[in-house]
Amino acid sequence: MSKVAAVCISEHKGTKKHPVERITVKENHGIVGDAHAGSWHRQISLLAQESVDEMRRTGLALHAGDFAENILTEGIDLKHLPVGTVLRVGKTRLQVTQIGKECHNDCEIRRMTGKCVMPTDGIFAIVLTGGTITAGDEIEEEKP
Repeated sequence: MSKVAAVCISEHKGTKKHPVERITVKENHGIVGDAHAGSWHRQISLLAQESVDEMRRTGLALHAGDFAENILTEGIDLKHLPVGTVLRVGKTRLQVTQIGKECHNDCEIRRMTGKCVMPTDGIFAIVLTGGTITAGDEIEEEKP
């Protein structure tokens, strides 16, 4: 079973995020209170716990949100999902819009860790159906 391991927000772009108890996602907007919310294709970022664990094996002490991910997942191969995939996360629906991203040079995450997994392993999505997301919510790929 795939699930949400943690939910995180930040008030400023380019910084690591901090875990919160729950996030409220709004259709065509993203996460209420998050710096990346708005009418664009990268409203929410997702990263697999497995990718973070790989970085931990290099000796780094990492926490949820350190790679600026909004949703840390477990048990789903995010980086191989095709663009356009719809994910049910709890009662919300998210649509994958981008796989990976270019990491900017002054990225706090890259400075902190020496490497950033978001460019290769992170994905981005828009909100199709709003609601609340908390750690433990199930994630499933919606079949067309």
